[in-house]
Amino acid sequence: MTAISPSQLSAGLPPLRRWHRAGWSDYVALRDAPIRERMKLAFDRGWLWVDMGGEGINHAGVSDLFTMIFGFWAIQYPGQLFTSLGRCLLEKPETQACAPDLVLYVGENFPRWQPGEPRRVDLRRTRVPDLVGEISDTTLTSDLDEQKHLYAALGIPEYWVVDVQGGRVFAFELAENSQYRVCSTSRALAGLPIALLEQALQRLGEGTNTSAATWFTQQIAQLPLAQDDSTAS
Repeated sequence: MTAISPSQLSAGLPPLRRWHRAGWSDYVALRDAPIRERMKLAFDRGWLWVDMGGEGINHAGVSDLFTMIFGFWAIQYPGQLFTSLGRCLLEKPETQACAPDLVLYVGENFPRWQPGEPRRVDLRRTRVPDLVGEISDTTLTSDLDEQKHLYAALGIPEYWVVDVQGGRVFAFELAENSQYRVCSTSRALAGLPIALLEQALQRLGEGTNTSAATWFTQQIAQLPLAQDDSTAS
């Protein structure tokens, strides 16, 4: 077993971006280590992923674009609650842990922190998110393979992989066999074509993430579901 200790990290271990054999105790030791540098962890039934360092400009810009997309969708549909908890640590103790770049809960039953509790989501006590996503600038291979298997094992209904360099959005929905299959419309953001996300991502290459998000808002206002809702009101 290859275990990675906090002392190795504090000694300047370079970004790993690959999965290692490890136990839950190894994951907990890293999670609770007093390390100032940003660290992203994932754990899946005996396998550990460690990534060190802050977000690059492209990753940060795309991540904020998709957070704005969630917000503008919520404005368009005020009758439904949407809670964005991107990068929050989700744990199913002893078996799985992850911190997706995008985390979306739909409806009232979403995690709320209480004083004295750990600052992470315990999936033994709360339901899984309706949607998670990864912003893949340098991690596309893992996000389409190991990370996808991790989120499927957790039973998360929808998973997006945003290919920053390729300008693509891979969207998956959980099928009856507990495996992901490709989908062309979102389940969590009901009626949203995935192609529209890709177009917004391409707009980012021509301007800013705020201008791309503004363009997205104009497009969803023309969707049939939005028109029906406005007519009913």
